[in-house]
Amino acid sequence: MRILPAIDLLDGRCVRLFQGDFGRRTEYGDLPGQIAADYRTMGFRHLHLVDLDGARQGKPVNRELVGSITGRSGLSVQLGGGIRRSSVIDTWLDSGVDRCVIGSLAVTHPDKVRGWLSRYGPERIVLALDVRLDDRGTPLLATHGWTRTSDVSLWHCVDDYVAAGLSQVLCTDVSRDGALSGPNLTLYEEFAGRYPGIGLQASGGIRHVADLEALQKTGAGAAITGRALLDGRITAKEISPFLQSA
Repeated sequence: MRILPAIDLLDGRCVRLFQGDFGRRTEYGDLPGQIAADYRTMGFRHLHLVDLDGARQGKPVNRELVGSITGRSGLSVQLGGGIRRSSVIDTWLDSGVDRCVIGSLAVTHPDKVRGWLSRYGPERIVLALDVRLDDRGTPLLATHGWTRTSDVSLWHCVDDYVAAGLSQVLCTDVSRDGALSGPNLTLYEEFAGRYPGIGLQASGGIRHVADLEALQKTGAGAAITGRALLDGRITAKEISPFLQSA
C-alpha cells in the first residue's frame, strides 16, 4: 500500500482544515516546499496536494508554489482543488503535476469528467468521491466543499464511471477528516471488494501507524494522511516499512 502525505495550500502556507471548514484550520510553521522536501528525505515517493485557494476561487492560485514543489521535491504529485475546466488540468499538468483530482464535478457534470478520462487517460485523473453515511449506512456523496450531501450513492457513481475506464478513486469519509477518529475500515473494505480493479486511495481519520496497518488489510491501494504526519503522530521509523514495500 502506497502512502501519500498530504499538504493543503492556503495563502502560501501548509494548513489542515477540520472537516473542510476554513474557519477551523491549523497552520504549520514550515513552508510547503520544505515540508515536501522533508517527506522526500523520509523516503516518500508520492505527494497529495490540495490548492485550497483554488478550491475557493475556482481557478489555479498556487501555480508558482506547486511548480516549485514538483520541480524540486522529486515526488510524484497529484493535485486537487478548484479543477472545473480542462484548461485548469492543462495548467497543472504543465506545472509538473502527474495526476489531477476531480471532486464535485464528478457528481454534478459526469459527462464532462468522462470526457476528461478519455482525453487525458485514466492514469491522469483521480476522482475524489467524498461521502457521508446516511441512517442506513449508505455512503452518499458530499459536494461543493462538503457543504451539500447528494442523494447519489458512492456505489452508483462508481458504477457509472467504470465503463469510462476509471482506474483511481480517492474516497474520504467526511465525518472523519481531520478528526483523528480512525478510518472507516468497513467502507474501504466494501469498496475494494466491489471494485478490485480500481485503485482505492483511502483518506480521513488516520491517527497512527496501526490505522495504516488496518487499512492495508482492507485492500486499499493507497492511504492519504495529513495531520498524523504533520503532528508527528506517525514517525519516520514507523512509516519506513510501508515506504520500502511501496
